[in-house]
Amino acid sequence: MHQPQTTKTPDPGDDCSQQQVTYYRARASEYDDTYADRMPMPHLSRSIAQLPIHGDVLELACGTGQWTQQLVDRARTVTAVDAAPEMIAIARSRVSEVDTRFITADLFDWAPEDQYDTVFFAFWLSHVPPPRFAAFWGMVRSALKPGGRAVFLDDSLAKAAIEERTQSHPGVPTVRRRLADGTEHTAVKVFYEASDLVGQLHSLGWESVIRDLDSYHFCGVAHPVGAVGTVGAGQT
Repeated sequence: MHQPQTTKTPDPGDDCSQQQVTYYRARASEYDDTYADRMPMPHLSRSIAQLPIHGDVLELACGTGQWTQQLVDRARTVTAVDAAPEMIAIARSRVSEVDTRFITADLFDWAPEDQYDTVFFAFWLSHVPPPRFAAFWGMVRSALKPGGRAVFLDDSLAKAAIEERTQSHPGVPTVRRRLADGTEHTAVKVFYEASDLVGQLHSLGWESVIRDLDSYHFCGVAHPVGAVGTVGAGQT
């Protein structure tokens, strides 16, 4: 009996995600310049002390280890994941003196084998294509131990003013980025209002508290509804 062929609906996030990985692999050697030029790192670093980071920590999209090196002071163990081996190499050298496990993997195709007290990601949520938002948070949920929390930092909507925004894929906001060698790349960049993000997470079964760190950055703490008590950005 002839079986009709089925055609998979193209995922607009696929192409965007691959372009993004290509960009970050090429950018690894100059990635830290971003923190020097556009990020108030001492100010943002102090914010970590007020966030509930502890125990076994999973860091998603660790980049060059700017945040990894700070997590190790708060954690029992750290597992750091990134899709770019060039980023991982720099991060590994940054925290070589501590027991940190690095995994090179595309976060959209990766499933955690263990569970953690804290899942941390800095400036990554804005790079998750909207069609993959729910699946991403499903992965985060699977990575959390009972009572665990997701802790995150990112750019606020005000940061959009300094980006060169494009719309190369319907439903996936992107920005154009240029490297020192003159090449141009495209990266996903979704800017959130805190109240909208809280609502989106609630619709997926998360309770969250999100607050501004300054005019351009926010931090958030979230847990699955009913999993633990009150969420608090100042809890440890």
